[in-house]
Amino acid sequence: MKTNSSKKSFKGIEDAGLVIIVCFLVAIGIYHFVFGNPANFMNNDPNNHPLPGNMLGTIYKGGIIVPVIQTLLLTVLALSVERFFTLRASFGRSKLSKFVEQLKEALNKGNLEKAQELCDKQRGSVANVVSSTLRKYREMEQNNELSKDQKTLAIQKELEEATALELPMMQQNLPIIATITTLGTLMGLLGTVIGMIRSFAALSAGGGTDSVALSTGISEALINTAFGILTGALAVISYNYYTNKIDKLTYSLDEVGFSIVQTFAATH
Repeated sequence: MKTNSSKKSFKGIEDAGLVIIVCFLVAIGIYHFVFGNPANFMNNDPNNHPLPGNMLGTIYKGGIIVPVIQTLLLTVLALSVERFFTLRASFGRSKLSKFVEQLKEALNKGNLEKAQELCDKQRGSVANVVSSTLRKYREMEQNNELSKDQKTLAIQKELEEATALELPMMQQNLPIIATITTLGTLMGLLGTVIGMIRSFAALSAGGGTDSVALSTGISEALINTAFGILTGALAVISYNYYTNKIDKLTYSLDEVGFSIVQTFAATH
């Protein structure tokens, strides 16, 4: 019999570094060819002021920090989409709460075949862990050498090991999103500081105030502040959302695992 552990499922993107590189290249392209399009500026010159009301040209004036923050923003979006599909595969085909309820019902009736059929139909991380634990359950039923307590511990250990194998796949890339939570805000702050330095340099220039340099510095400060806050906010939302999803999944694993162990202890 083939088990869920042998079935292929979406495991997510393992090389997040490649995602970051691609996002950086895309950000550079957007910065130069979209935001820096000469049509966004007076006299078709990116060195001049943006056209009145032209937001793309205003963003371009944010300076070199803009594509850096854009890289972080695009990375958050890309990894959030990747986590969505990965965790959806981990939860399985049907609603997880319904699957857990049906599985507990089958276990309470001692119907291991039905429990295995449910796992084969459900797939996902919970089903994989349960399938592995059910195999150990059958193995312990046929074992005449170990005591009941030893068999119970063996089933519990199998449950913990199977769970430990699934968790890294579910949590993969979340540390990067968590890092961008802080890094995005810091990059925005760095851009703000650089913009203010340029503004004060324009004010202190001899012979009067350079209005172009002054406005450029202020634009750089404000644009980078906005982009940094947006990036940090999206990263926080994404990280907390997917962490909560993983917590729900691990709770279901614990619930089903406890039922399997209790069923064995009560019937043997």
